[in-house]
Amino acid sequence: MEELIRKAGVLMEALPYIKRFANKTIVIKYGGNAMVEEHLKRGFAKDIVLLKYIGLNPVVVHGGGPQIGRVLEAMGKETNFVQGMRVTDAETMDVVEMVLGGKVNKEIVANINSHDGKAVGLSGKDGRLIVARKLEVKALNPDTLTSEIIDVGMVGEVEQINPDIINALEDSGFIPVIAPVGVGLDGETYNINADLVAGRIAGALRAEKLILLTDIEGVKDKSGRLISTIDINKAPDLINDGTISGGMIPKINCCCDAVSEGVHKAHIIDGRVEHACLLEMFTDKGIGTAVGRFA
Repeated sequence: MEELIRKAGVLMEALPYIKRFANKTIVIKYGGNAMVEEHLKRGFAKDIVLLKYIGLNPVVVHGGGPQIGRVLEAMGKETNFVQGMRVTDAETMDVVEMVLGGKVNKEIVANINSHDGKAVGLSGKDGRLIVARKLEVKALNPDTLTSEIIDVGMVGEVEQINPDIINALEDSGFIPVIAPVGVGLDGETYNINADLVAGRIAGALRAEKLILLTDIEGVKDKSGRLISTIDINKAPDLINDGTISGGMIPKINCCCDAVSEGVHKAHIIDGRVEHACLLEMFTDKGIGTAVGRFA
């Protein structure tokens, strides 16, 4: 009986959040170990189906860097990175599009649908969902001490999001699953960072939440303690004083940009925790780091 009462208590704790988020859009960037370990993959799929059944509109944007790397390695093709970005020539872009838009995307769709969801796979090229432009990467030349542009190939950044296809799918009860591949004005294909795509899509949809699944607990202070909330106006100070550094900087910038574009809150959470999305959204304490306007 005590176990049954405990379960009832969990449902009652979740009730006000379910009411608050009903009919709202939640954009989730899916990546890291949550995409690799089988029990986490199953748990994520169940979470997405649950969100849809209780009246929310989840939109999934996924990565796939390790999967791309394995295919390129099997082909014997060397991979180079500049400032964390994969240098993408035409042959590599073909592999990126095949792996992201084909294998990875369809596996996620299949996992969600195997748990009675209604997922539909998309890339940014479908309906010109993600219009992109070539990303200019600048670096300091140590010899001349001047800034130079480094050509990283077919790596892009988001020019525009056209969310009509997402809205149509949501209105018909489907769950969009999006590969972060964009299309240029002249039809070129671009590989784009999945965090940035998720943030821009969340902004275009005026989503209630943006959730970035990562392989760390969230943002930590200099003593290693989790920072539960970050106001977007305080984020630059945390970057300047070194509290936020390395690969966390683009994630925080992505979250701040999304909030500035109308997203209510953005969250950086640990995808290694089973049912991480549900714990963040439907419990009083939550997990990870929330980014928003708290002042």
